[in-house]
Amino acid sequence: MLVETLTALAAAGGGAVVQAAGTDAWNGLRHRVGEIFGRGDAARAGTELERLDHTARVLTPGASADVAAQRLRQEGVWAGRFETLLENLDDPGRERAAGELRELLAFVAASAGDTAVATGKAVARDGGRAVTGIKNTGGGRPGPARAVNTGDAEATGTGSSAVSGIVNE
Repeated sequence: MLVETLTALAAAGGGAVVQAAGTDAWNGLRHRVGEIFGRGDAARAGTELERLDHTARVLTPGASADVAAQRLRQEGVWAGRFETLLENLDDPGRERAAGELRELLAFVAASAGDTAVATGKAVARDGGRAVTGIKNTGGGRPGPARAVNTGDAEATGTGSSAVSGIVNE
């Protein structure tokens, strides 16, 4: 398997961990990540579950003054962990773990929904529209949506609208 493919897969895994934190998908992700890292060893799986619990704690709203920085940090931590795991397996083990990681990504994408964190300020003027957060149109995506610390919304002028958070149209 190409190094670039493994790196991209590992990065997506780190993003999935962070995306699932605090959502209904967390318990399923937690279980699957434990299995991927444990490789049949309960003690090793338990160590990873403790690391995941730490991640969940630091990503809890209010746990840190800079949620966005913590999300980036944890995403990098988990991307590195996934990359190291994939690099240290033999070819058949790497293929199996990569497949399990792809299944994990599909699970999170289907169940975690959209997440927006620290997106800034929405400003609309002179009949314009602005959204900071998540905007779903045409039925949106399946799964829940979560917006955290999306900033202020300011609309000035007739017909203007600004939203901070989630918009479903």
